[in-house]
Amino acid sequence: MVETLDVKKVTEETKKKMTKALEVTRKEFQNIRTGRASIALMEGILVDYYNTPTPLKGVASISTPDPKTIAIQPWDPSIIGEIERAILKSGLGLTPINDGKIIRMQLPPLTQERREELTKLVRKVAEEGRVSIRNARHEGIEQIKKLEKGKVVPEDISHSTQKEIQKLTDGFIAQADEALKHKESEIHAI
Repeated sequence: MVETLDVKKVTEETKKKMTKALEVTRKEFQNIRTGRASIALMEGILVDYYNTPTPLKGVASISTPDPKTIAIQPWDPSIIGEIERAILKSGLGLTPINDGKIIRMQLPPLTQERREELTKLVRKVAEEGRVSIRNARHEGIEQIKKLEKGKVVPEDISHSTQKEIQKLTDGFIAQADEALKHKESEIHAI
């Protein structure tokens, strides 16, 4: 009975690591600007709010009034300058237009060269995600092999669990590939 608990624990832990790797990959994809306005572009921007780095979404409402515009309306108008500085420092390459109440940013259209750069970037991010998933598989299989060597798990259960972990890996890599395909089509559709 101990062996089943150990095997399940290893399998569940491996699945958690693979899920986390896939989530990180998808989050990275969201942060890559494709020419379409998205609130996700503003994630990770920290505003100096009374000497405390605060997420932008914690000090302002963010909206996309049209596919090429992001609008930011601070709840406290006195920090509009801080928000503007944070956007300029973010490295997104966006120019904020401040009218005193709302900051608007127009996303420039993508050039063919920029599309190619973005495609390379999303492929790199996807490969990093696949590597993380395969690393989780490797760790899980190594743990199962240790249990087998220590005579905690019989050989047949060890082999079936390794196959199960490989199936998990294939499924998560397929999901990462699907997310990549979706992001590439998004880049070239605009």
